[in-house]
Amino acid sequence: MKLRRWGVAALLVSLPLAAAAQDVSGRYTVEGRNFDGSRYRGKATIAVTSKNTCRIEWNVGTVWKGICMRNGTYFAASYYAGQAVGLIIYEIRPDGRMEGLWTIADQDGVGTESLIPD
Repeated sequence: MKLRRWGVAALLVSLPLAAAAQDVSGRYTVEGRNFDGSRYRGKATIAVTSKNTCRIEWNVGTVWKGICMRNGTYFAASYYAGQAVGLIIYEIRPDGRMEGLWTIADQDGVGTESLIPD
C-alpha cells in the first residue's frame, strides 16, 4: 500500500512539471563567461516541442543548437556546433532568469551563463 501511495504522489508531482515546461518558451538575452573568463553576449530562443522536451538555439557569435528539458526549477540542455558537444544546467529564478554552468565534451573548464527573458 505504501508503494502505491508513493506512485500516486510521484504522478501528481510530475503533472505540473510537464505543463511548466512551456513557461520557458521564448527569446532570451545571453550573457556569459568562457573558460578563460572572457565575456560573451548574444541571443537564445527556446521552443517547446513536447510535454517534456524543447529545442534551444543560441547565437553568440557561433550558432549552437540543442535539446532541452525542465524539471521544477532546473533546466538542462545538450547542444552542438560542428563536432563540439556540450551540456548546460541552469537554475530558473522566480523572475524567469536562468543562471547556469556549462562545459564542452573532452575539454577542461566550466563556463557560466545567464539567460534573461526579452
